[in-house]
Amino acid sequence: MQNKIIKAGLLLGVATSGLAAAPAVAQDSGFADDNAIIVTARRVEENLQDVPISITVYNQEDIAKRNIVVASDLATYTPSLSVNQRYGPEKSSFAIRGFNQDQNTAPTVGVYFADVVGVRAQGGTTSGNSVGAGAFTDLQNVQVLKGPQGTLFGRNTTGGAVLLVPTKPTGDLEGYVEGQIGNFDMKRVQAALNIPLADTFKVRVAVDRNKRDGFMKNHVEGSPATFNDVDYFYGRLSILAELTPDLENYTIFHYSHSDTNGYAARIEQCDRNPLGWPTFSFTRIVFSAAACDQIDRQNARGDGPYDVEVRNPGQYLDLQQFQIINTTTWQASDWLTVKNIMSYGEFKERTHFELNSTNFFVPALAAALNPALAPVVGAPLQHIQLDVLPGYANSAQSTFTEELQLQGESGDGRFNFVVGGYLEFSRPQNWNSGRTGIYGNCVPPSELACGTPLGFAIISQSQVKVAFDNHGIFGQGTYHLTDKLSLTGGIRYTFDKIVGETISSRLTFAPVGPLGPQVVAWNCNDSLRNKNPDGSPINIADPIIFPGVGQVAGGDGTNDTSKCYTRLVNKSNEPTWMVNLDYEVTPDMMVYAKWSRGYRQGGMTFTNPGLEVWGPEKLDAYELGLKTSFRGAVPGYFNVAAFYNDISDQQVVTGSVPKPDSGLSGGNVVANAGKARIYGAEVDASATFFDSLNLTVGYTYLNTKIQEFVLPELPADSPFQELLPTTAPGLPFTLSPKHRLTASANYKLPLDESIGEVSIGATYTHTSSQVANFNSALGRFAASDLLNLNFDWKNVAQSGFDVGAFATNVTNEVVPVNVGSGYDSSGFDSVLYGQPRIYGIKLRYNFGQ
Repeated sequence: MQNKIIKAGLLLGVATSGLAAAPAVAQDSGFADDNAIIVTARRVEENLQDVPISITVYNQEDIAKRNIVVASDLATYTPSLSVNQRYGPEKSSFAIRGFNQDQNTAPTVGVYFADVVGVRAQGGTTSGNSVGAGAFTDLQNVQVLKGPQGTLFGRNTTGGAVLLVPTKPTGDLEGYVEGQIGNFDMKRVQAALNIPLADTFKVRVAVDRNKRDGFMKNHVEGSPATFNDVDYFYGRLSILAELTPDLENYTIFHYSHSDTNGYAARIEQCDRNPLGWPTFSFTRIVFSAAACDQIDRQNARGDGPYDVEVRNPGQYLDLQQFQIINTTTWQASDWLTVKNIMSYGEFKERTHFELNSTNFFVPALAAALNPALAPVVGAPLQHIQLDVLPGYANSAQSTFTEELQLQGESGDGRFNFVVGGYLEFSRPQNWNSGRTGIYGNCVPPSELACGTPLGFAIISQSQVKVAFDNHGIFGQGTYHLTDKLSLTGGIRYTFDKIVGETISSRLTFAPVGPLGPQVVAWNCNDSLRNKNPDGSPINIADPIIFPGVGQVAGGDGTNDTSKCYTRLVNKSNEPTWMVNLDYEVTPDMMVYAKWSRGYRQGGMTFTNPGLEVWGPEKLDAYELGLKTSFRGAVPGYFNVAAFYNDISDQQVVTGSVPKPDSGLSGGNVVANAGKARIYGAEVDASATFFDSLNLTVGYTYLNTKIQEFVLPELPADSPFQELLPTTAPGLPFTLSPKHRLTASANYKLPLDESIGEVSIGATYTHTSSQVANFNSALGRFAASDLLNLNFDWKNVAQSGFDVGAFATNVTNEVVPVNVGSGYDSSGFDSVLYGQPRIYGIKLRYNFGQ
């Protein structure tokens, strides 16, 4: 009922947009005049250089020149921004100033599209907010806000926020069509059309179709030939209506569908002496040897870093989402503006993939330990494979948001303010459901048909529903104490609630007779809560024999997994605030000092019984900044910021060791286990010489340190016997390099206007060494240097056509972006690599401009 009311309310708002519309202020984010860069970092339009926030801005031309397609591309050009690509570039999570997001935790960086947080993506391998593949199409600009933004943007912005601002409909009939081709059989078509149907009613349509083969080549026949491919469609419809001279309604509908083979990592390390491991583990010995065999095959072929062996027929990653955004702006008086922003969106993920990108076979060492396995030596051996429960999705979540703002200023202009309230309801559309095949040849796990080459196998079956309620009230104001000195203060109070439900069980297989494998046990995963009165495990069904794929025989006929139901609630209420003092030294120079409180909500995951819930993380941030603009013969800007952050109740991921009789496998546990500090500095500078040469430099220095790390105590009845630290006091954060430098040069050739505008550009990016995983020998990444080039010829011979070429990672540097964490438990590790050299050419036709 609640979803129906929400949808009805949104549709009513959309319908009213068709009645008529108020003129909007044109936003020019071009770089010809740096003083004209307009940003919305404080929820109102302001000059970039007048905002006491460290911000990096890219307009659509910058995005096109740099071939920014996904989040990981944006991070390449923004020194303080990085991404975690553990599950591939399409599901990357942002990190700013070292604030990383671990799996299942709330994001540290808010991602906003047209002033609305991205659709919540919960479940599968994703957590956080998503704007969808293709969302960088036809944007007015992208703004990267650094540091806590909790007063005006709410929770989960301890690191900062990324704002995607779409191009707004205008009064001109204009548009463009662009085609690209490139290596890896890349084909991309983008188009936009702006139609002023009336003086008060304007429409803009944009589409993007992008397809490229993967750069990870697979050497296993019958499985996808490549991984890390691109294949998406994106569409957007924007409607701007002037209902009266003082009332504007702006509606956006955007849709994204990506259907790829998913990601693949490369196995790079194995334990060559598994029998010498301190603790004996049969499975670790077997998989160590199997991984070494795979590495030996890779070496024998002379494979490079982009060659993999993945045996998983039908592997795929399917992501779909849409979002409707309706913004109504009413100029109530000369001093008050009322703004209402409402949205509804849905996200759905379905996936089937091999977690560690393996092609294992039963090694001879297995038979040496257990002679009964001699007949199956050389038989295929599955490690861990994730799949979806038939009829369900790994993740299917809806998100409704409603925000009301009052923006105003005093009659004398000395005081301006923004106050408002925010509501967010995110609901599962059904059970988020998956099956994970472990140690058996389950092809796929969803079919419940498993071979047992080692004599045993497990399928873990989970069904999860997680509902989120996030509410907040906020206010922020700036008082101009003098013509040069201004004081800004803001506060927000946030109410968060998470309700999680799960039905989670595991099927244990063993070989039996000529009919094939048999389920010898079907128990609940949560052995802490779901057990019989005498403490024994709940038996969901009698032994079941599987004669063939999808066929079930025997059992008690009920198979009632509802016996494994668990419900948990996690609530938190926290204030966030900001106090800023800025002083205008000259009309072109401002200094500021700021103190802000950040807050990241707690969360829950059902994979660790008794350790499912953790609390919020808090941050006190202190920042000093300088913003300077140049005019005259060499226009430009120079901005610098220094910051210090204190983190308490830090959300830290630890490892877990289950008790031998628990039936659980080890996994990651999130706990409020730490205190930490971060300090550093950022520089953003740009200068244009002779109206033809633009130089831009960005640099970030980052120093992170864990100050305290205390593992939570395990209760006596916990199914875990030990928690394993993943960090320690004195160590830096993972994926947080100390130094990142980006330098760009763009030169416009001095040609006659009749020829068109021709420019060439280059961007160099240096990233110092960093640690991805302290518990892996592969976990320290060496420094990397990337070079990107671009060529653009606009309006060729005044024809309306543009031609261009681009190349990223020109030197074809091999850059690892993440590493596995299975060496201790499974005896091997894999590495996920970033893109090799990508190049292409493009042709664009502009009309009506």
